[in-house]
Amino acid sequence: MPAPDSSPNVLPDSLRGVTVAVLGGTGPQGRGLARRFAAAGLAVVIGSRSAERAAETAETLATATGGNVMGGDNEGAASAGDVVIVAVPWDGHGDLLRGLAPALAGKIVVDCVNPLGFDKKGAYVLEVEEGSAAEQAATLLPDSTVIGAFHNVSAVKLEDPDVTEVDTDVLVLGEGENREACDLVQDLAGVIPGVRGVYGGRLRNAHQVESLTANLISVNRRYKAHAGIRITDI
Repeated sequence: MPAPDSSPNVLPDSLRGVTVAVLGGTGPQGRGLARRFAAAGLAVVIGSRSAERAAETAETLATATGGNVMGGDNEGAASAGDVVIVAVPWDGHGDLLRGLAPALAGKIVVDCVNPLGFDKKGAYVLEVEEGSAAEQAATLLPDSTVIGAFHNVSAVKLEDPDVTEVDTDVLVLGEGENREACDLVQDLAGVIPGVRGVYGGRLRNAHQVESLTANLISVNRRYKAHAGIRITDI
């Protein structure tokens, strides 16, 4: 058996006993976040359209991290999580959340989806009627607390067990009345070594954070990198 990625960190009080579900947890971004959360000592539930695939991914991550990782379909994961990460492809985002609204009621839902298209010129930003993926989620989930975060983190670095520190900040977006939820998601970002959660404004500001990923993709292609962002002077 391979050695776990790392020893679990000491979790902040806000995350003790918290289960994190990752919808779309078999894709690169979801799988990478799940790996890091499990390595930090959080209980993680992988969600997918295929429960079998989710279970296989969970078993692999549990072995790699030594963590508590389970798998199931997206609805089961949504029901099991206290904090639910949405890391699904944009083209299925609205339909998935619309169907899971009852299961997600009363939960903190963290949307990290970037509405992007791709052509021969590279990545470009798609227009979203509600303004952003995070705002669409808030519209579809009126009984949930929707936070935007983890939009600009490299999936490659998250998934690479040889990357001991992911050198980036995570912008966390949420409404003023959801200050405690924003603080909790900042703490969640901080359990990933090298990452800092930074409050980035209300959900109406999510569009430019999601869009920035298109610029980072261009940076990565030009410089053969896996770029992130840092906020200075704080």
